[in-house]
Parts: sequence; structure tokens; C-alpha cells
Amino acid sequence: MSNTLPIVVVGTTDPLATGLVESLARPGGNITGLTSLAPDLGGKRLELLKETVPKLSRVAFLYNPADPSNVVELEQLRGPAAELGVTLRVVEARGPAEIEQAFSMIRERVEGLSTASSAVNNNDQRRIVEMAAKNRLPAIYHLGEFVDSGGLMSYGPNLADMYRRAAYFVDRILKGTKPADLPVEQPTKFELLINLKTAKALGLTIPPVVMMRAEKVIK
Repeated sequence: MSNTLPIVVVGTTDPLATGLVESLARPGGNITGLTSLAPDLGGKRLELLKETVPKLSRVAFLYNPADPSNVVELEQLRGPAAELGVTLRVVEARGPAEIEQAFSMIRERVEGLSTASSAVNNNDQRRIVEMAAKNRLPAIYHLGEFVDSGGLMSYGPNLADMYRRAAYFVDRILKGTKPADLPVEQPTKFELLINLKTAKALGLTIPPVVMMRAEKVIK
């Protein structure tokens, strides 16, 4: 990656944890843009899953321990899990070959699933959705594409809004502002997507308090 050409990133997981920038407020180099992570995102997903499945007590968290941003996500999730009375079952997937192994480890040991924002999960989203369905696991994902593929629900930043916002950074840079002086922005607009077909297949009724917050419902 060039260290002189200005670069605007959109939807990167954690540019600070991965070393792309020195800090969010002052990136310090040639990279700036928008991160898809916010401190309370994981906890909010867990809260929504708990509201949907009130008896939920054990949740698997599928992440890549080799991804620094995933490690940050896990640490941010521990506090909210404890507050909700949910025990986390952490399962690792460093690559595609480990996806099925991860599900074999959590079978019959958890009542729900949450996913980290990893490239491994993103690239294998259809198989993850299929494995969750096969194991009858209510799951909440970090990207809406999982719901489009048949996943139960997702909660995360509005990517279309982030791409529109990226134009601001490009405009400032073209007018002479250095990327180092443009703070990396965290998402401000989030969306909840729900797949009612999947809910029905799982024997779940989505509570009205959750339904009313959904930006998109697949029927």
C-alpha cells in the first residue's frame, strides 16, 4: 500500500487496531475515511438477540483471533454480555476451512450466534447462514447481506450512507487538506434488518419492540 498517495477507506473494521492510522482524531499519515466499528455495536447486537430470544443464556461469537479488530470487538462484547446475563462461547475461524469446525464445536452448547466483522466471515457468509439454519441457531450478523442470504437478523452501519459520506473526504483532499488532518469517522446511522421467513423456520415470533426498529423486513 502506498504511503504517499492519499487513501480514503470506507467500512474498514478498526484502522487503529490494524495500524492504518495513529489515532482516529489525527490519522497521522496518508489514510483517512470511515470505520464500520463503534464501541457499543457488539453489545447492541447481543441486546437485540436477547430481546428476540428472551431465554437466551449462551451465545457463540464467531471471530478471527488473527484480526486485531476482532480482538477489540470481543473485549467490547464481554461487558454487555455479563450485564445481559449471557455467557459467551468464543469460537475461532481463521479461514474458510475452520467455519464448519467452529460450528461443530458449538452445536448443542449455545442458543444463539453473533458474528464479528471479519473478512473470513464476510467471504463465507452464505455458508455461515446455512450452518446456522442447519443447527437451528438464531443469529444476528454484522452485515445486512447475511440477512439477504437467509440470516435471521443484522444490525450495523448503513453502508450506503457511509459511501456517500466518503465523498466529503475526497472533496477535502482534492481541495488541499491532508488525510492526516481529517479525523477518521465512526458510523452514526445504523440499521436493523430482519428476515421473517427465517424467523418462522426457527419457530420464532419477533417481538413488536424489535420489529418497530427494523429498517428492512424480508417477508
